[in-house]
Amino acid sequence: FFSTMVLGGMGILEAGSEALKRDLLPKIAQGDLIATLALTEPSASYEPSGIQTTARASGKGYLLSGTKLFVPDAQAADVLLVAARTRTTADPAQGITLFLVDARSPGVTIAPLKTVAADKQAEVVLKDVTAPANSVVGQVDQGWSTVSRLIEMAAAGKCAEMLGGADRVLEMTVSYVKDRAQFGRPVGSFQAVQHHCANMATDVEGCRYVTYQAAWRVSERLPAAREVAIAKAWVSDAYQRVCSLAHQCHGAIGFTKEYDLQLFTRRAKAAEVAYGDSDRHRELVAQSLGM
Repeated sequence: FFSTMVLGGMGILEAGSEALKRDLLPKIAQGDLIATLALTEPSASYEPSGIQTTARASGKGYLLSGTKLFVPDAQAADVLLVAARTRTTADPAQGITLFLVDARSPGVTIAPLKTVAADKQAEVVLKDVTAPANSVVGQVDQGWSTVSRLIEMAAAGKCAEMLGGADRVLEMTVSYVKDRAQFGRPVGSFQAVQHHCANMATDVEGCRYVTYQAAWRVSERLPAAREVAIAKAWVSDAYQRVCSLAHQCHGAIGFTKEYDLQLFTRRAKAAEVAYGDSDRHRELVAQSLGM
């Protein structure tokens, strides 16, 4: 859902031609088309300078070559929205173009990656992949504005995903400590455990409010860079704090693969680095303060 609706679908909605929207958006809405964004490369940077995949003019189209890493759901995707460099300039934000590429095109190699979060990410290698002129999404050389908008939306969406995870971890923990008995009484009756749960609830509610504010500004097309950065920095850290306290309350069972808490913990770490880690977003907040 996230890769198709937020990364692929919103990219088409933001910058695609009317013909492209009429053709693909209904298929996405009906669940007949899986799309994703092939953005990050071996540098793992979300800055325009990180895009080194090239698209050189050839006949009536382009030839794409390069390697994309950590592409979500690429192995299941029908189409890839690929950010490539069509021109080298002094300003790295210029000369970037978005292409819609059939994931089964000759020259496309997709290899699943093993991740700590056990999520579905892949390496995508492009070797002289033909992209016709009508596969360009938006304007040639002007794709970074769309990419930066997608990163902003994806960061807000990832905050919502993390909020849901943190809320569920709190729910699991409260249920567990009410039932788990030790020394003849539920462990949830001990003050230290109660304070852990109270701190978890405080973090969850804080996540809720900053996420809602960021998502509202993004959806209303208001300036949202600062609010998204605040949300991503806060929620990324808070989700991990919630998981850490949950492990304190659960004890050893929380680390077993038979119990879901370990998966939430691993996903929390992966979500932190997606679309810019906490430190990067704190830096953006500081810049918004004129620092």
